[in-house]
Amino acid sequence: MGVRGELFTTEVYLDNRSYFFNVKENRTGDVFLQVVESKNRDGADPDRHQIAVFAEDMQKFLQGLELSLAFIEKDKKEKAKIRSEKKAQKAKKIYRVKDDNKKDGKSDVKKTGHLHVVSKRNNVSENQENDE
Repeated sequence: MGVRGELFTTEVYLDNRSYFFNVKENRTGDVFLQVVESKNRDGADPDRHQIAVFAEDMQKFLQGLELSLAFIEKDKKEKAKIRSEKKAQKAKKIYRVKDDNKKDGKSDVKKTGHLHVVSKRNNVSENQENDE
């Protein structure tokens, strides 16, 4: 038996956190898993948290962990799908055609959706010439 009842230890190092998975045996012979998270803080002692899971509870613990991981994966896929749908919506351009009920049947709106502008000055000057 190792130091402080340690039977096995493995470590996972991330950016500013470290995880230690220690399999230990206590004085009464019970085997348990100790998970320790150590987070580095600027200029201070590391922040440490730990949990212990006993061998007889390990299967239930793993079931809960697996359900949690499945939820995270499903949620991640749903969010990615929503982001891609929003991106596709932004990429689409929607042109609306106004329906003018003119007597001659002509509309000032072209099929592209851009408004066809007719100069009023030309119409006014033509009407004045016709009046003369």
